[in-house]
Amino acid sequence: MLVSDFHYELPEALIAQQPLPDRAASRLLRLSRASGDLTDLEFRDFPSLLNPGDLAAFNNTKVFPARLYARRKGLKSQVLSAHNPASREFLRGRVEVLLTRQLRYDPNEWECLVRPGRKIGVGEHLFFGEHDELKAEVISRGEFGERQIRFAPVEDFFARVDTIGHIPLPPYIARPDSPEDHDRYQTVYARETGSVAAPTAGLHFTPETLSQLAQRGIETVEITLHVGLGTFQPIRTEQVEQHHLRSEKYSISPQAAAQIEKARAQSRRIVAIGTTTVRTLEYAAQQHSGQVRAGSGEASLFIYPGYNFQIVGALLTNFHLPQSTLLMLVCALGGKEHVLRAYQYAVEKRYRFYSYGDCMFVE
Repeated sequence: MLVSDFHYELPEALIAQQPLPDRAASRLLRLSRASGDLTDLEFRDFPSLLNPGDLAAFNNTKVFPARLYARRKGLKSQVLSAHNPASREFLRGRVEVLLTRQLRYDPNEWECLVRPGRKIGVGEHLFFGEHDELKAEVISRGEFGERQIRFAPVEDFFARVDTIGHIPLPPYIARPDSPEDHDRYQTVYARETGSVAAPTAGLHFTPETLSQLAQRGIETVEITLHVGLGTFQPIRTEQVEQHHLRSEKYSISPQAAAQIEKARAQSRRIVAIGTTTVRTLEYAAQQHSGQVRAGSGEASLFIYPGYNFQIVGALLTNFHLPQSTLLMLVCALGGKEHVLRAYQYAVEKRYRFYSYGDCMFVE
């Protein structure tokens, strides 16, 4: 299967650069998997699309300000702020470090992407913040700007990152992060810190929406997958099957596993809120002969057309990049022809695309 088979043309003007003032004001495109029929709706209609007894599964991961700027040893420190008009001048000559995954065997070690990458070698020391709030050493080097770094141990690591870090907006949002992004690039139900990108299907929900689900008899469950490089890494092979997805940390509580298995035993539909939820549930089922059990680990399941879904029966998702693993997952559930036709329709109807854009319900 060719990666190019999942291409579509998207005018740059349709890439959402700002969130809407109201989270729930997004448009929603409904796709029937059986017929391919499309219906234009609003996200506010979403609770009415679910059936009493459905189980809606959410990824409760929390984004942290994972984009850091470092100076190399011997360079003068400067105050860096995404909200200072002179920020771009300050950032020139600095090393941009995007933390992508905290390693399980040593919490002080992280996988990351650095830019510019060519100058940062093994043994290089990096200093973060005006007063060197964090220090790190590069301990290994990979391709495409990938590095593994070890931070000097501190008691309040995430508190320091919160002070000096920047919200890691995706590269297609062509602006610095702003104070508004600290709230809006986060779901209202985010609880578990660890993601470098938001599970964007969840950005549309408000407390009122969640209340409406409960009133309709829709059960909800939360799992955790910390979004890292695996979710947004580009495919650099011609054949889909040759791509290998990076693993990402996940966790499913005993209560969540029990809810999911009870719904399955009663033949109730499981509705995934976002592609990261799909991958977590389907990966967990693969590990235990089709059952979702409590536990944690590293999910690395790459879902593309031909995959046999064991858990998920419907999906709420945003519109994804051409030739991306996320688009392939949606095609696997909704049917490649149906989904690509829906994307073309969304372009024609001027839907807003990507993280701060509109959404799609595949059922």
